[in-house]
Amino acid sequence: MDSTLREGEQTPGVNFTYEQRVEITKAIAKLEPSMIELGHPSVSKDIYNGIRTAVKLKREGEINSKIELVAHSRCVRDDIETASQLEVDRVAMFFGVSPIHLKAKHGVSPEKALQIIGESVELAKQHGVKVRLTAEDASRTSLDFLIKVAKVARDAGADRIGIADTVGVLNPLKTKELFRNLIEKVPGVEYDIHAHNDLGNAVANSLAAFEGGATIIHATINGLGERVGITPLQVIAVALKIHYGIEVVRLNYIQEVSRIVEKYSGIQIPVNFPVSGEYAFVHKSGVHVAGILKDPETYEPFQPELIGRVRDYVIDKYTGRHALKARFEKLGVSLSDDDLMKILKKIKEAQGTKFFRDAELLELAEEITGKVLKPRPPEQLEAVIAVKVDSNIYTTNVTRKLTLIEGVTEVMEITGDYDVIVKVKARDPFHLNQIVENIREIKGVVSTMTSLILKKI
Repeated sequence: MDSTLREGEQTPGVNFTYEQRVEITKAIAKLEPSMIELGHPSVSKDIYNGIRTAVKLKREGEINSKIELVAHSRCVRDDIETASQLEVDRVAMFFGVSPIHLKAKHGVSPEKALQIIGESVELAKQHGVKVRLTAEDASRTSLDFLIKVAKVARDAGADRIGIADTVGVLNPLKTKELFRNLIEKVPGVEYDIHAHNDLGNAVANSLAAFEGGATIIHATINGLGERVGITPLQVIAVALKIHYGIEVVRLNYIQEVSRIVEKYSGIQIPVNFPVSGEYAFVHKSGVHVAGILKDPETYEPFQPELIGRVRDYVIDKYTGRHALKARFEKLGVSLSDDDLMKILKKIKEAQGTKFFRDAELLELAEEITGKVLKPRPPEQLEAVIAVKVDSNIYTTNVTRKLTLIEGVTEVMEITGDYDVIVKVKARDPFHLNQIVENIREIKGVVSTMTSLILKKI
């Protein structure tokens, strides 16, 4: 279950507008997770309207009918009725069940808590929706009371029980044991894991919960969420594929959706973030690069193509001869072994240089050889695409969608026969064709005209 629009928006400093919520919903829907948690409608009007729009999109076929749309709710009558009336597939309510939550937050006895949970689930079921009851702070709750909570929720009509490690204190061994115990003691329902990452165990605990019998893992794009966030969707999805052969989302869309959420959240993921970070498939050590040039499996857990990425390596003082030779061959420049070693010596002697870009490598090569070298023209294509928009469509709505397409570098509204000019960079003709097709698929685009850039002055 993707919870970017609920848990993800609880990241400090993150507030999605209504328009952004709709775009993010559509992007996440392309991943086709089992569920999308759309937010808590009682919090604000933009969340309420975003959920209503998502339900409409599903009804109209823009969101796969198999994806469950989930609204969040407290165990409070007004919240439950507001969420249920939006015609979502499921209402997910939560209640703090640990001793500290019962005392400091709710101010109720354990017996009263069980009564509130049972009545809340029954109320939601009366509205004809599926119900998940999440036991908040379950990881600091005694197993005996947690079993009582699960039984009450199940008997009242909940078909899913969420186990929230609210402050991230579980470890994998305890997580697996907890889920096995719950499934044995309270059968007849399915279980979710909601793992916070306070101690860096969210992914490991989610995998452990799966091994213990959980059938839904809560995740957010880029690991957004309260404090340091929860299980990152891109990491857990690839881990499930690699370790268990289970493909829970369409992996080829992961990078695209990660960038969209990064843009709208304003939270940049670190360059060394697993799976989708800039350096996830960039190699440095000479030994490593020599290995991946012969066989990528030597230093890669999975092929980057699985998620629509490519591998690369940097040239710096750690670089070996094989990597340097391969880089020059990629540039279309042939050098003798003697010249290569001289260039490598210069690289290793350089001070304060993070790494050498291709242009800097060519300068070094020309200095060593005394020749003017002509590298192979770059494979990347640049183009300008003129876009005509239907007169009944607000042009800015189209331009906003254009900026989200991979390969688009600039979008300008213009006057004349066409309404928008789009500048793009593509890896090859196939990629350029895909960009054009993505533009044409946008609702309101009438026609396009593509012009390749041949020369820049």
